[in-house]
Amino acid sequence: MNTNELQGIKQRYNIVGNCDALNQVLDVALQVAPTDLSVLIFGESGVGKEIIPRVIHDNSPRRREKYFAINCGSIPEGTIDSELFGHVKGAYTGAIGDSPGYFGVANKGTLFLDEVGELPLATQARLLRVLETGEYIPVGATDVRKTDVRVVAATNVNVRQAISEGRFREDLYYRLNRIPLMMPPLRERGEDIILLFRLFAMEIAEKYKMERVQLTEEAKQMLMRYKWPGNVRQLKNITEQISILSKERVITPEVLAKFIPQDRESTQLTVLPHQGGDHSFENEREILYKILFELRGNVNDMRREMSLLKKKIEDVQSKPATIIGTTTPVQSIQAIPPINPQLEDAEAEEYIEPTNGQESLNLNELSRQMLEKALDRNNGNRKKAAQELGISDRTLYRRLKQYGMNEE
Repeated sequence: MNTNELQGIKQRYNIVGNCDALNQVLDVALQVAPTDLSVLIFGESGVGKEIIPRVIHDNSPRRREKYFAINCGSIPEGTIDSELFGHVKGAYTGAIGDSPGYFGVANKGTLFLDEVGELPLATQARLLRVLETGEYIPVGATDVRKTDVRVVAATNVNVRQAISEGRFREDLYYRLNRIPLMMPPLRERGEDIILLFRLFAMEIAEKYKMERVQLTEEAKQMLMRYKWPGNVRQLKNITEQISILSKERVITPEVLAKFIPQDRESTQLTVLPHQGGDHSFENEREILYKILFELRGNVNDMRREMSLLKKKIEDVQSKPATIIGTTTPVQSIQAIPPINPQLEDAEAEEYIEPTNGQESLNLNELSRQMLEKALDRNNGNRKKAAQELGISDRTLYRRLKQYGMNEE
């Protein structure tokens, strides 16, 4: 598809953006439109997946027939079969007449099943049969009916994971996924973010007869670095908020920061693809090493306490207990003395279960590396290194001795 055709499609459907991933999706959609192949659109919530089925339908031989868009996640599980496949009078309470369902009324046309990953398993089985044979049975009916419907589906869930968890049928996935399309998230669309902001700002200014807001260069960079978990939908909402609530018409990073959520867990700033530079995993590796080091320390502490507890119980059981002047085996005593809370500081050596093979070598090497790094960062101060690693001074000394690192 040449540039003029692509721009014509974008203007017709009010699609804004020039990123390669978006252009690729539109190109494939137009190539598959003349066929009857089912299409499965992947993408996060808010990326605009609903535009692609309309493009496919309007450029297909079915364009003069009916087009229906159904959000499968918004229909209650108890009525979704009736909505899709219809029902006969008396099929359930409230069924006062026959209903053809979407597959009946959309015959010869196109059905867009949004959020198809939310369908119940029983409905998935019915949908699979329609896709394979064109046959379906309305709820409460006994006769088989035929339909000729082009199905385009979309989902924002990880279908592979849903299949492994038993929430989605694998055979239905392959039947829907004859032509896969991946809508890019907004954070990967680069300067498209600025174009969309400009469009939304212009629309709100025209609607409410106000001056359009504009971004400084620094604000544009901040906008492009934001992660956009809500994608285009979130960008539109924020643009509307800025247009209505901001007294300044030239938006600086300081003004923009007031409207962008600061939830660090889900909306951290992202690195722009074009900025280059290799990502360093040193920090992540340090964190992982520390977790493994602390985990091993906790396991060893638990083993040591269990060993001491077992020895204590054996010592108590080996001695007779005198109760009211009578020597009675200790087994008759119901309560076992509690563990000394100071066991952590006992002078016993650290208990390490003997292990063989690479696993033991790897864990020992990780522990040794963590000790060395902690000591280096604290200029050899053992007390500070122990505090950083979350262990006691005594435990640190034991491990230094174990790894032959106790020499000055």
